Amino acid sequence: MSNISAAMVKELREKSGAGMMDCKKALVESDGNIDKAVEFLRKKGIATAEKRSGRSLSEGTIQTYIHMGGKLGVMVEVGCETDFVAKNDDFIEFARNIAMHIAAINPMGISAEDVPAETIEKELEIYKSQALEMGKPEKIVEKIAEGKINKFYKDNCLMQQPYVKDPDKTVTDLLNELIAKIGENISIKRFVRFQVGES
Repeated sequence: MSNISAAMVKELREKSGAGMMDCKKALVESDGNIDKAVEFLRKKGIATAEKRSGRSLSEGTIQTYIHMGGKLGVMVEVGCETDFVAKNDDFIEFARNIAMHIAAINPMGISAEDVPAETIEKELEIYKSQALEMGKPEKIVEKIAEGKINKFYKDNCLMQQPYVKDPDKTVTDLLNELIAKIGENISIKRFVRFQVGES
C-alpha cells in the first residue's frame, strides 16, 4: 500500500513518539493500519533494546520527583551510553516520568532479583496455605502459588508494572520505545523513595 498520507504518519508519530521514516515504514508494513503499525514499532523497539543491552552505561541522569508538599520524594538514576543522550529532552523526561511513577506506585525494586528471597518465600507460603484452605489438590497448589508469585512481581517490580500514565504499557515497554527512538542502551539503574513518617 503506497498511499500512506502525511496525516497518517503524523498520527502514528504522535501515538508512538517514533521518527518519521520509522513511522512511514511501519505504516507500509501494516497496510496503513495505525494499531498494527504501533505494534510493529513496539516489536522493533524490543529488538533494538536486545541488540544494545550489552553496551556499557557510563553516562546518565539523576532526576527527582517531590509530591504532597514535600512529604514524598523519589530520586532515580537512569543510565545511558553517551553524554549527548544524557542531555536529550526525551531521555530526561523519561527519567522524570519514572521518578513520578515510583512515587505513585511504590515498587519494591527494579526487577524480580531486587525482591528479598525471604519476602518471596513468605508470599509463597501464604499462597500455598490459601490454596490448601480452599481445598485445592496438592499437585495444583504449586501452580496456583507460582501464578500468584508472577502477579506479585508484576505488582511490585518496577520493570513489570503497568506504567502509571498509560497502563496499557509496562515500564519495560516504555524503556524499549525510548531505546528504539534514541538508538542507545538505556537502563534504570537504581532509585530511592522517601516518605515522611516512614523508615
